[in-house]
Amino acid sequence: MAQQAVVIDARGAFCPGPLMELIKKSKHTTSGEVVELWSNDKGSLKDVPQWAEKMGHTFLGSEEVNDPTGTYWRIRVQMK
Repeated sequence: MAQQAVVIDARGAFCPGPLMELIKKSKHTTSGEVVELWSNDKGSLKDVPQWAEKMGHTFLGSEEVNDPTGTYWRIRVQMK
């Protein structure tokens, strides 16, 4: 069973907003905690993995979601 993630719903925010929300949240997480960023800014698909690698976190992947509100991505990172 997948670990329960802390969700940051950044849909509607555009670059660099989603990444900035993730960075802000990362300062209040514990080691091993999983954070899931919801973003409809396609730039997050590139920005988040790069940031995670630079900071030593583990990028766990992304998933495209299509629902009645539109398309967005769930991007998961495990904090170091």
